[in-house]
Amino acid sequence: MALPSMAPRVDLLASLTLAAALGVGCTKPAPPAPDDAEVTRRAQAALAPLKQGLKAELGSALAGSIDGAIDVCQRRAPELARAHSQNGVTVGRSAKKLRSPGNAPRPWLVPVMDRLAAAPSGSDAHEVVQLDGGRRGYAEAIWVSAPCLTCHGRDVPDSVAKKLAERYPSDGARGFAVGDFRGVFWAELEPAAR
Repeated sequence: MALPSMAPRVDLLASLTLAAALGVGCTKPAPPAPDDAEVTRRAQAALAPLKQGLKAELGSALAGSIDGAIDVCQRRAPELARAHSQNGVTVGRSAKKLRSPGNAPRPWLVPVMDRLAAAPSGSDAHEVVQLDGGRRGYAEAIWVSAPCLTCHGRDVPDSVAKKLAERYPSDGARGFAVGDFRGVFWAELEPAAR
């Protein structure tokens, strides 16, 4: 009596072991590294002026005109991100439902956003990940608040929708409600910046 070959099982086991080692198909974040707290501190410090500047300019613009508010998000937000990307730390914002193609997520952000979107609404959800070349990535959730609904809500007024269509022909960033996951503020830290 011939015994069945073990080769298919060994190949499957080897493939699964290799996939697990490479992180293929993994949906859970890696265990915290010893310096995650320091990476979080540095990333949050780098993001703070971007977030504060954006909030102040957007609040002021919303009190004036919708054109001004759209301009802040379209023009000033990227300028603020560039201005605050320094000392080995690059900062920005991204989302899954994009308004501007310039905010498309970097590949490492896609699974991170999936995990952060599952966090409780309004929580201080954030994550640190290992990137190539010894760099570290940090992302924190952005939750929709009432002022965001002016341009990102389910029932955007026709006049606002028209202005958005002029500036963003491929707009996919509408249909939100207060408390929804909108996207992330992110930071990438070079090894020397840690």
